[in-house]
Order: sequence, then structure tokens, then C-alpha cells
Amino acid sequence: MPDPALPASLCTCFRLRKLSRIVTQRYDRELAAAGLNLNQYSILRRAARTPQNVGALAREIGMDRTTLSRDLKPLIAAGWIELASSDEDARAKLVRIRPAGKRVLERAQPLWRKAQDEIDARLGAAGVNALHAQLDRAMARMELE
Repeated sequence: MPDPALPASLCTCFRLRKLSRIVTQRYDRELAAAGLNLNQYSILRRAARTPQNVGALAREIGMDRTTLSRDLKPLIAAGWIELASSDEDARAKLVRIRPAGKRVLERAQPLWRKAQDEIDARLGAAGVNALHAQLDRAMARMELE
């Protein structure tokens, strides 16, 4: 419980990052049983949908290309994803999930669901819906071009 003598932070970034850390820790605890963290799970989920180049995947996830490239290295080393040349542009590298990545993703999905259900239960359906709506509006307004 926060100390009532201390003022709440007025910094929006601090509040968002703190909430993000709290939520991420819940997912990471569950996903650890599959040998993943939330960031790795997110990359695998998106790579499983359709192969896409590193830049497009970085934009979808909301991170810069260099951070994503660094985060891809352990997934490549584990044999879960690969970088393949695009048919349209040999210089563009497509992030593709490999069979081992599909298997780890299948193990991880129920673990992700368990974390999601716990968060939903703590916040309640109305709370989750309100939070998602507010976050979606904020992202749309704050999106960097």
C-alpha cells in the first residue's frame, strides 16, 4: 500500500512504466515455464501470423529496429525463428517462425492465457475494457510519425 504521506507521481511516464512492469512481471512468471519472457512471446506470436520484415515487426510491436534486432538474437540461437531473404527484396530480412518456435508457442499460449485471466479477474471486465479503450486512444494520439 502506498504511503499516504507521499504524493502520487504526477509523471504520466512513471505511472505507465510502473504499471507496465507490474503487468509484465505477471506474464513473465507464467511464461517462464515455457522458457520465455513476455517480449519473446510477443515476437513469436507476431512472427507466427505472417513473416514480415524487421522494420514492420518493430513498428507493430512498438520498438525500434535495433532493440528488436538485439531481442531476435536469442530466439534465432534457440532455433525458434529465422531471418530469411524476401522474395521481393533480397536485402530485406523476413522474421519467420520455425517449427521449434511453433512448439514453444503452443506450450506458452495457455500460460499467457493464465496470466491474462488473472489480470482480467483483478481489474474486472469493465476495468479491462476501460483500460484498453483509454490505452488505445492514448496510443492513437501519441503515435510517433
